[in-house]
Amino acid sequence: MSANWKRYQELLCVVDGVTLDVSKLKTPSGWPASEASRFERAFDAMDALEKGAVANPDEQRRVGHYWLRAPELAPTEERAAITDTLSRVKAFSADVHMGRVVGSTGSKFSRALIIGIGGSALGPQLATDALGSTSDKMSLSFFDNTDPDGMDRVLAQLSGALKETLVVVISKSGGTKETRNGMLEAKAAFERAGFDFAKHAVAVTGAGSELDKAAAGWLARFPMWDWVGGRTSQLSAVGLLPAALQGLDVDGLLAGARAMDAATRVRDVQKNPAALLALAWHHASSGRGAKDLVVLPYKDRLLLLSRYLQQLVMESLGKEKDLDGKVVEQGLSVYGNKGSTDQHAYVQQLRDGVANHFVLFVEVLKDRPSAGIEVEPGVTSGDYLLGFLLGTRAALAEKGRESITLTVPDVSARTLGALIALFERTVGFYATLININAYHQPGVEAGKKAAESVLALQKKVVSALDATPRGVEQIAEAISAEPETVFQILRHLSANGRATHAAGKYAR
Repeated sequence: MSANWKRYQELLCVVDGVTLDVSKLKTPSGWPASEASRFERAFDAMDALEKGAVANPDEQRRVGHYWLRAPELAPTEERAAITDTLSRVKAFSADVHMGRVVGSTGSKFSRALIIGIGGSALGPQLATDALGSTSDKMSLSFFDNTDPDGMDRVLAQLSGALKETLVVVISKSGGTKETRNGMLEAKAAFERAGFDFAKHAVAVTGAGSELDKAAAGWLARFPMWDWVGGRTSQLSAVGLLPAALQGLDVDGLLAGARAMDAATRVRDVQKNPAALLALAWHHASSGRGAKDLVVLPYKDRLLLLSRYLQQLVMESLGKEKDLDGKVVEQGLSVYGNKGSTDQHAYVQQLRDGVANHFVLFVEVLKDRPSAGIEVEPGVTSGDYLLGFLLGTRAALAEKGRESITLTVPDVSARTLGALIALFERTVGFYATLININAYHQPGVEAGKKAAESVLALQKKVVSALDATPRGVEQIAEAISAEPETVFQILRHLSANGRATHAAGKYAR
């Protein structure tokens, strides 16, 4: 028996059709069994989290995204809310599809515009792209930024079809400015077209939020709970409502996640794919984020998986301090696109360049629903795809570059739900291994506050300039501001025709 084959068999983890191969990591003999004792804390922490313990100490919040697919595990007071919301999502979507809920002109909805950012967009976008087909009940578009030109492009694609467009605005607090801006841009577009925006709009938000109040006269409102974070919200109304409107199998998503949750509660690292994957990441990055995680799904339908994982992993693990308040500057950088496209892009560097990465290959066994054609005698396009995956993995191994291979049977709703659950728990386990809080995001909040301060400064700049036209340094001195920031503000205003006297000599 070859050494590679023996190692492959010894380290392979197979659960519910999902296969995790970590044999291409340079691990010592006896791994991962040698790490079992240190993982007990991670298993205990996850068990306490699922039972309702405060898992986000900064905000004194419970973390309950696992309850979304197993309401019976939730605290009693949350169970009805979870099941009722799922029922409402299904009923509302069915009413939309059947024409029982219509727009302001009486037209049946055929499209949906989803407005959100971060987890409120990345999860729905992943599901839409991975599971969509020509038989979808509705086509989905997204506002996921506050870029005016980006929103104009989407609205141009919807031109002539606004009367058939349902708008879903997603924001827990209702105060997220990118989402608020998208809502106002959409509202203005509907009003220009002569349509009543309220008769086209739905909100997914927290009870009593700014958005909740603004949506009082809208078609419907669905809840976002404080115990579900944005990056783990795909199996709440955040992701399930867009999926149901599109006509995707929401029960399949939940079933896949539920089955993976059960598999990843097993207190045996070798038999638990989330524990094994967390330990693999920890090994490959030296538990310090010393190497980047490159995600390479060999499937067009999983193109957005790397973007989804960027937020889930980097927002969860990128922390300055650990749970004891010690400065540790932890994290794990994630990037990726897809195979075999990347073999013609950055795989050259992965193999021959700086060794600052490890690769997660994602393989899908099912090529397509039909048999397809042979591009050579006895060879299909899908055969080539597998050949490129195995070839690239071998080429990396030749140069000592480590990789992990995750294999799934297909890209179905059940499989996608399982993948979401697998990575959610992997991140939770990894966070315990490095002793950080995976469920807060102080850096994101700092960025929001900084942006607000710039906008407050802009008002002062405009006021000072309107009072007496003068140069950058004089304005900055008058309002006690940094000249460079004042210059950047003036240049932006001038480029957009909003302060003509800020151009030329005043913006130099």
